[in-house]
Amino acid sequence: MRYAIYYTASSDSDLTRLGSTWLGRDAYSDDEIAQPAISRIPAPRMAELTASPRRYGFHATMKAPFRPKQGATETALFERFDRFCAQTAPVLLPDGLAVTKLGHFLALTPATPSTALNDLASYCVKEFDAFRQDLSPEDLQKRRPASLSDRQSSYLTRWGYPHVFDEFRFHMTLSISLIDADDAYLLTDACRDYFNSVTNCPLRIDRLAICVEPAPGAPFVISHSEPLTGLAAAPPTALAGQETL
Repeated sequence: MRYAIYYTASSDSDLTRLGSTWLGRDAYSDDEIAQPAISRIPAPRMAELTASPRRYGFHATMKAPFRPKQGATETALFERFDRFCAQTAPVLLPDGLAVTKLGHFLALTPATPSTALNDLASYCVKEFDAFRQDLSPEDLQKRRPASLSDRQSSYLTRWGYPHVFDEFRFHMTLSISLIDADDAYLLTDACRDYFNSVTNCPLRIDRLAICVEPAPGAPFVISHSEPLTGLAAAPPTALAGQETL
């Protein structure tokens, strides 16, 4: 079993409804959903182009999937998570999200950079690392492609994921890697039209979720979700880099 800390809006929000329908699965209920009809993209191809993000569910990663270390219980994780959310303030994105091409894949990203949002992700990485089992040498080898920089490689070793802190970029993935130029062109246009009602308008990042992968390769399901209701930009434990259970 693996756990992850994700941003995802509430289950009844327009953002979640649109994102889940786009991917074809609701991560709250684990139900399959009929995807929107996209001009010039047949339904089977649309399913292929969203296959990987569909398994993970519509989300933005704050703490990447991890196996719990020995002695780390789910109860303790949930209790720490609840305290973290109760102490932590939401983050406002004044310009909201925009459809962006990151490398070869499509994602919703902040329309303008947000230091506060990046800080929130950093606090999540630190706060919940006490529950993470270190990657094995085999896992490190598998997850360390030649394309990683020295800094990313060091983050992978220390934190179990290369894209943290200054290497982090908030994104809600909408596609697999789009190698075919026609797929990329058609899907980008379709994305911008489809998400038009929830992009480029203010958005509060005001909720986090614990997602669970019950077995290797199984879909991630939202197991626990809480609003951010605190006044502080970061809980004291996160600022201190606390690493004890």
